[in-house]
Amino acid sequence: MRYKKIGENLAWAREPFFPLFAKTKVAYKHTAIVGVGGNEGDVLKRFSRLYVHFCRDRRVFVQESSAILKNPPFGFMEQNDFYNAVLVVKTSLSPKNLLKMLLHVETLFGRKRSFKNAPRTIDLDIIFFDAKRYKQKGLVIPHPCWSERLSVTLPLNTLKRFNKDWKR
Repeated sequence: MRYKKIGENLAWAREPFFPLFAKTKVAYKHTAIVGVGGNEGDVLKRFSRLYVHFCRDRRVFVQESSAILKNPPFGFMEQNDFYNAVLVVKTSLSPKNLLKMLLHVETLFGRKRSFKNAPRTIDLDIIFFDAKRYKQKGLVIPHPCWSERLSVTLPLNTLKRFNKDWKR
C-alpha cells in the first residue's frame, strides 16, 4: 500500500483495483457513479473484496474506479478517518433497483446503521445516474451535497469518464 499526502489531513491510497479502467463488451443501458466509503476494520481490503463481488454480479460492470482518498470524518467527529472512492458502474438496473442492490451489498459487508454519520464498515451511495436528476421516496440523484464533500469531489476528479462526460 502506498500513500501520497495531498494536504494536512488528506492522502491518496492505492489498492490493486483502485484506480482502474476497463472496457466491457456487454451492452448495459445505464451508467452510474457510486460513492464507496468506510472507516471500520480493514477498509482497503474490503474495497478490493467489493470490486471482486461486483465482478461476479452480472447486473453491474465496474468500468472505472478512482484512487482511494483517506480523509477525516465529518458530522460525528469521534471516529476513525474514512477511506473514500468512486466507481463508474454500467448497469441495466433502474436507479431504485440499483439502490436496493447496493443496500443489500452493504448488509453483506457488515454495515450497521446506528445513527447519522456513525462509523461504518462500508457505505455505498449513488452519486449520479445517467447524468440525470431523480427524486423519489428514499432516493435523490444527484446525491445531496455531493459537490460540498471532498470525499466525493476529489475522487471524482481522478476519473477519466467523469472529467470527459459528466463535468459541466
